[in-house]
Amino acid sequence: METSRPVVVKRMPERIDQREARKFFADVQPFLTADRPQLVFDLSQVKQLDAAGVEMLMRCVAEVMKRDGDLKLASLSRQSAIVLELTRTDRLFEIYASSTEAARSFSGFLPNAMQSIPGYQQGRPGASKLAA
Repeated sequence: METSRPVVVKRMPERIDQREARKFFADVQPFLTADRPQLVFDLSQVKQLDAAGVEMLMRCVAEVMKRDGDLKLASLSRQSAIVLELTRTDRLFEIYASSTEAARSFSGFLPNAMQSIPGYQQGRPGASKLAA
């Protein structure tokens, strides 16, 4: 039986330049290398996000994916939203309005989804239509 893994929420600093990106990456690395990590980065305080910051986000998501985990973004500031959209990296992340919503999105993905499949509990694998 699988136990629930913790969701780690980290608030990103106001400035994410090369120096801060390196520091932030070092800070979150233990969480990135966990087994099947579940992370949420809160970008609500970000006022400056440069190329080094975007690259750091890409490194983080790559590390998480290697370990069959997921990294979601939440509470994007106006500046961070613009930079992620311009660099088209926004497409690579699930983005939520709040950290709470992002953290909740991890819970029950598979078990609750499977319960919503008509006939699943009766053992009818042909019933693949999801309930609305």
